[in-house]
Amino acid sequence: MVSPVPLPSDPLDPPVQHVGRRIAALRTELGLTQQELAARVAISRVALSNLESGRSEPGERTVTLLAGIFGVEPHELVEGSTYPVAKVDRLPLVAARHTEVELQVALLDRDLRWLESAPPAVARRVVATWRRDLAELADRTYDPRQRELIEAARSRLHGAEPGD
Repeated sequence: MVSPVPLPSDPLDPPVQHVGRRIAALRTELGLTQQELAARVAISRVALSNLESGRSEPGERTVTLLAGIFGVEPHELVEGSTYPVAKVDRLPLVAARHTEVELQVALLDRDLRWLESAPPAVARRVVATWRRDLAELADRTYDPRQRELIEAARSRLHGAEPGD
């Protein structure tokens, strides 16, 4: 197979980055290992290594899951990269960008602000409910980073108890 001859680039065009390099950079920014990120998107560490090195291109499912983890939309993740146009056309416009743990912690923080002015009896009931809900969430959460979020939320909840 003959390699295509590269076309001269316009000096005004931004440099095109391989999508794998972008994935590697975003993974590093989040402080994730290849193994941790691969586990989150249900691919092997070797498959992720091949994506990051440019030996393979991620499928639409993988791009969508990665975009959610990185907190961007799928099209943003591949924009200006070498990702094939035919695959870009099949990407969803939006991806889920937050986990259930992140959502529940945000809701807890909203409730904690509200509880500052709530009657003590109401505050005790709300705190007890959150304590139970966070325990259940911790029981079904295996990701260490998500578990850290739950533990931090439990600490904030403890400080919100009436009479503390």
